[in-house]
Amino acid sequence: MLMSASAARLVEQVVDNARYPLRDPSGTGWRDVVSRVRQDLDTVGCSVLPDFVRPALREALRRECEEIAPRAYYDVETVNAYNTDADPSLPDGHPARMTIERGNAFVARDCIPDELIIHRLYTSPLFQLFVARCFELPQVHELADPLSGLCLNVIAPGRAHPWHFDTNEFTVSMVTQEPEAGGVFEYCPNIRSARAENFEDVRAVLAGRGEHLIRRLALRPGYLQLFTGRYSLHRVTSVDGTARHSAIFAYSQRPGVIGTVARTRQLFGRVAAAHLAAEGRAVRVDQLMD
Repeated sequence: MLMSASAARLVEQVVDNARYPLRDPSGTGWRDVVSRVRQDLDTVGCSVLPDFVRPALREALRRECEEIAPRAYYDVETVNAYNTDADPSLPDGHPARMTIERGNAFVARDCIPDELIIHRLYTSPLFQLFVARCFELPQVHELADPLSGLCLNVIAPGRAHPWHFDTNEFTVSMVTQEPEAGGVFEYCPNIRSARAENFEDVRAVLAGRGEHLIRRLALRPGYLQLFTGRYSLHRVTSVDGTARHSAIFAYSQRPGVIGTVARTRQLFGRVAAAHLAAEGRAVRVDQLMD
């Protein structure tokens, strides 16, 4: 695929091309990185690329996101791992009836200036092509959602992002500021599939009996994480000292994807006309709880 000179320049400016030669999709360096990511995803459901953003830009990355962090919508609520409404018809001990308090926050896409590093990456055709190849897709699309395509996750000191599954099959993210302590990413690789919920293992993890199923990652600012978040239960442990910030790059296999009214209001405290217009027309990729 041919890319413009401006797309290549963006990658040269932001990405450590000595380690991750994204500017040349036909080169052996590109293929080697993609092959490594695919192997990681196949074996452990997650791949981390250290110093994906050039180290010289790490402070700018942190500062830019710190400046927009106060724009986050913050709410404390009781949730389950599936982000579904309470269902008293489920049997006692069902993982969807096991709840925990969540107090993280999100800066919506319409509050993230175009010139920020994370926005420039998210909209880069070369970066999108790289993400698609890593997940073995012909292409990925930016969400049509005006709020959730790109967002900044903010976890304040004393808070955590509890165990949950993602709505998207795949997740791309990057820590932009790490806390003084805590804020460890923990996940259970492919604990469920599109065909099987595996409630027993999920319940064990939620009840604190699933240590053997959990992996932990040290994610540093500028590291790129590619992850099968729909099938891998995951969380960020309690944060201490300073807030933890991470950019979430949300893409879809098909164009035009917009979040539901309920989920959007839960995350951002508001909805746009596009959400109201799209309500009831969502297309699901499986029949999992959520």
